[in-house]
Amino acid sequence: MKKFNGILYGGDYNPNQWPRDIWKEDMRMFKKAHINSATVNVFSWAKIQPAEDRYDFSELDDIIDMLSRENYEIVLATATGALPAWMAARYPEVERTDYEGRRHKFGQRHNACPNSPVFQRYSKALAGKLAERYGANPHVKCWHISNEYGGECYCENCARAFREWLKKKYGSLEAVNRAWNTEFWGHTFYDWEEIVPPNELSEGIGKDKTAFAGISIDYRRFNSDGMLANFISERDAIRAFDKETPITTNLMGTYNGLDYFKWAREMDIVSWDNYPSYNTPWSRTAMTHDLMRGLKDAPFMLMEQTPSQQNWQPYNSLKRPGQMRAQSYQTLAHGADTIQFFQLRRSVGACEKFHGAVIGHVGTENTRVFREVEQLGEELERLGSVLPASVNESRVGIVFDWDNYWALEYTSGPSVDLTYVKHIHEYYKYFYDRNIPVNMLPVDADFGKYSLVVAPVLYMVKEGMKEALTAFVENGGTLVLTYMSGIVDQSDNVHLGGYPGPLRELAGVWVEEIDALAPEQFNQVVMNSGESCRCGLVCDLMHLEGAESLGVYGEDFYKGMPAATRNAFGKGHVYYVGTHMEEQGLAHVLDQAALDAQVESVVSGGEGLEIVCRRTGDGHKLYFVMNFTDQERKLPACFEGQRDLLTGKSASRDTVLKKYDVCIIEQ
Repeated sequence: MKKFNGILYGGDYNPNQWPRDIWKEDMRMFKKAHINSATVNVFSWAKIQPAEDRYDFSELDDIIDMLSRENYEIVLATATGALPAWMAARYPEVERTDYEGRRHKFGQRHNACPNSPVFQRYSKALAGKLAERYGANPHVKCWHISNEYGGECYCENCARAFREWLKKKYGSLEAVNRAWNTEFWGHTFYDWEEIVPPNELSEGIGKDKTAFAGISIDYRRFNSDGMLANFISERDAIRAFDKETPITTNLMGTYNGLDYFKWAREMDIVSWDNYPSYNTPWSRTAMTHDLMRGLKDAPFMLMEQTPSQQNWQPYNSLKRPGQMRAQSYQTLAHGADTIQFFQLRRSVGACEKFHGAVIGHVGTENTRVFREVEQLGEELERLGSVLPASVNESRVGIVFDWDNYWALEYTSGPSVDLTYVKHIHEYYKYFYDRNIPVNMLPVDADFGKYSLVVAPVLYMVKEGMKEALTAFVENGGTLVLTYMSGIVDQSDNVHLGGYPGPLRELAGVWVEEIDALAPEQFNQVVMNSGESCRCGLVCDLMHLEGAESLGVYGEDFYKGMPAATRNAFGKGHVYYVGTHMEEQGLAHVLDQAALDAQVESVVSGGEGLEIVCRRTGDGHKLYFVMNFTDQERKLPACFEGQRDLLTGKSASRDTVLKKYDVCIIEQ
């Protein structure tokens, strides 16, 4: 497999949108900014295939030749993220039908039905022609298929494909009816043709709810698999001509629509687009980086970020001086081997004309943004020999599962405020605040590699999960479970025998009832130590079945019942958090779990700083030390005398980091 020459630094480049006399100036300015790569051809399908029976690669030839002469590493996209107009005009069925049942006209992007034979035929053909033409070019270092896959379709093509998908999954209508519990409301199916996609015209209750979660979850799985089949089709078309260049597509973090763990198995390298809002917590961004790294348990590519501001969020604030640089180092700290921008030159028109770019509308390098990009580029040039191939290590794993994501948010009750990613982040933040490294895990991970596994709101427990978690704890692991865990199987049917279902014996508790508290309602948890904290959202009414109580409810008719527990099981322990506690209450429980598991911060004395470690192939450690707070922070004393790779100087006990300052300490 081809390797990158150091850290790829560049981003989306669209010279086809500009007169050719601009191209030469772009090359000069990119060199000045130490940019070494360009992602091209992302949305050029209409340009390179102007008609059904005609291709025109002349302009793309010139772009590839120019970048190759200038010694840039090229990320070459297949351009299949948006259809050409002629395809929609001649083959209307290639356009998507939305959740409300409306067939779309030509426009926007993500506009192809993934199950359209027409789209499948032409997208595969285009990918193959591109690979045949450019695959041998040594400057092409990565293939970028489509762009930000997403959305869904509910057309007749999809209905037919869904029925075939169900036949493969279940084998018979009887199995489908059992899985979806169709006896409820008399929905029994007697013919495959009776099954229709679950949209606004059928089982949907608004976009986010459904009368039958079983069918809606399966449609999510089907839609994810269908788009993945599109990716695989283009990937295989490329592989017919190019066996060595890594192939990716840019993912979108915690995007709800696609099962990224399943996708990652088909990708050579994971890449993703990082666009936090003005008020996104830094811990949330760090968590998403860790999730992207966790998809393959390997370094990833940052395919897109903005050097200044976005334009499609409600409030598109400028990045403050130093913020882009610090954000980039946070990305590298959590496992990225590239820093790439959307976009290199700011577009002159359409809906992203105000989206930030390395080269602004003024067209010169005399801008704050360009100077910051140039500074970062110079630093990354020096780091390129030490950072790639280094890895992140952790003894803590947090389970993230798209099936649970879909099922929890489809479920009717107990509270509309039960959202999956928010709860994952609350547990992640505990470790982030203490600089305890975390890996994000799929439900079928090798848990034996970890000392502590946290599985928040593990609502859906599928086949094999009980056994894997039990073995982990029996062998000495520490497991943290929470409310709304062990409730349903893979089809959203309840595990009978009392909550938390198959995890009941492991947790050592029986949850008899689940109370839902409105936003203005609260209870209290009184810990065994006498400390207390507020709790809300949901409260499990638990009975101990071998576990010990760590704290009890302080109010309401279930006052005195356990709210959090610890159960000795085999050589390990299981913690069960039965309610949504304030941060200090949750920390009280997780402190004990961390102590049981003997996990600790990467260094001592780093309060208020984010500190992340990557280990290099030769055994050295790179400590990324970043200050994202408004207060000045002292560098931990353990780094005194160590060399900061960014300045080349030795750190001292008086080294102070202001907001957005970064040090990289090599040991």
